[in-house]
Amino acid sequence: MELNERAELDTSQVNDRGRGGGGGGGLGIPLPGGGGRGGLIGIVVAVLVALLGGGFGLNAMTNGEEGGQAGGTDLEQLCSRDNPQRFDDLRCRNLAYVNSIQGYWQEAYPELGNGKYEPTDTNYFQAAVNTGCGQADSGVGPFYCPADRQVYIDLSFYEELSSRFGAKGEFAQPYVLAHEYGHHVQNLLGTNEKAGRGDQSGPRSASVRLELQADCYAGAWAKHATETKDKTGQEPLFKSITPGDITEALKAAEAIGDDSIQERSGGQVNPDSFTHGTSQQRQRWFQQGHDSGDPKTCDTFGTDQL
Repeated sequence: MELNERAELDTSQVNDRGRGGGGGGGLGIPLPGGGGRGGLIGIVVAVLVALLGGGFGLNAMTNGEEGGQAGGTDLEQLCSRDNPQRFDDLRCRNLAYVNSIQGYWQEAYPELGNGKYEPTDTNYFQAAVNTGCGQADSGVGPFYCPADRQVYIDLSFYEELSSRFGAKGEFAQPYVLAHEYGHHVQNLLGTNEKAGRGDQSGPRSASVRLELQADCYAGAWAKHATETKDKTGQEPLFKSITPGDITEALKAAEAIGDDSIQERSGGQVNPDSFTHGTSQQRQRWFQQGHDSGDPKTCDTFGTDQL
């Protein structure tokens, strides 16, 4: 993967909210059976986040640890084309990913037959943040809040993804963001609301179908990412994306399957508590989106073959 150093980034799509974001505490979202904060009650909370927030729900592994970049930065200056080192900074690279993902959906969303795509912001935060869905801490992992239609991420999550989950490749990062923007697309389409009326846990639940569809949407973006343009509409955001990059995304999908996370957290694999899908399922649906390049093939709700 190579970003285009000549691309002009749209900093209006990202807010750097810095440390705290409005207070400590936050939502402890333990994984079912994972031994994290909250015990069995956490199962209900984790399901709620999966349906309403679209989060990765990794608190049992991360324990809500702090870290990452300093906040409150002037992204316009930091990520300007005039700064030759900008893509050495995690914030600017992720800004480029956000621009690309939203550029893709500007073109692809109307093909789903629901009007124009409505862009939304990504919020960088550290430790804790206040959102339209309530207060959350870093342990929740990246998430989408349908109440305010925004994406939230503590960028230190990527270190956790690499060191604790073994997803070391850089393309894991845009995969994570593309998954969360998949939830935004679902929210715009009304899929989130419909899923909320279905089963909220289990191997064939509405929650699992929702998450697998977001993975498929991420794969569709990856197929077309090199076609996306910068703020001027003239320069591509990516110079290249290689088969190795796609393999990195697939490894990340494998690392955050419900079964893999439950095994890592020391508990037994319990399909009845699944909210995001198995490693194999997450890989398969990302691959489905990538191979087809068409989000219309991502109908996880209309198939028995998850």
